Amino acid sequence: MKILLVDDEVELVSAMAERLSLRGIDADWTDSGEKALGMARQCEYDIAVLDMKMPKLNGLELRRQLSVICPPMKFIFLSGHGSVSDFEAGSAEAESYLIKPIRIEDLISKIEEATR
Repeated sequence: MKILLVDDEVELVSAMAERLSLRGIDADWTDSGEKALGMARQCEYDIAVLDMKMPKLNGLELRRQLSVICPPMKFIFLSGHGSVSDFEAGSAEAESYLIKPIRIEDLISKIEEATR
């Protein structure tokens, strides 16, 4: 299983990747949607974990573009804002939606659910 983590908060996304790696999950990360698109063209990912609110390319638009590059990819959204509209939009277009700060165990559980 290969995971792509995308969040404009570098410390958060790098820490998530490290924690997943310590649990045997292969995860690449980036801090921008544009970089994520390039990474997805170079590597097949099973799941993308996307921040809803990022500069230039938000999570919903990034999901749409990633789906074109890799149609079988699954998605999990993260949000630090937790607005009702974000929740409804994210829940409609992804396997899961988590509110930051997240527990790594919760993320792993959602990853496992999405890959079943």
